[in-house]
Amino acid sequence: MGDAARYRWAVASRAFAAIAGGYVLSALCSTALGLWLPLARAEAVITGTLASFAIYAGAVMWVFAARSAGRAWAGLAVPAAVLCAVLWLVLRGAAPAVGAAS
Repeated sequence: MGDAARYRWAVASRAFAAIAGGYVLSALCSTALGLWLPLARAEAVITGTLASFAIYAGAVMWVFAARSAGRAWAGLAVPAAVLCAVLWLVLRGAAPAVGAAS
């Protein structure tokens, strides 16, 4: 594979990471904020949804600022995996939701 093809694959990988990985990370953050913000449920959901736009933009910038496509993927996958695991525990009832009102 030539240098031009390798470069194109790296850019395509970063673009896919920005689009798909950024979406997944922002959706997980939106869900977490909706559950954990100490606000009324509707306000927490709206705040989480609005924050997801900034998180998505930050994820896209991170992907194209990272040194390599592998680091870009890791920079999205690690926080997404942590959020996914914590949300799974909270939704399964193993851990209490931080902002849960009685």
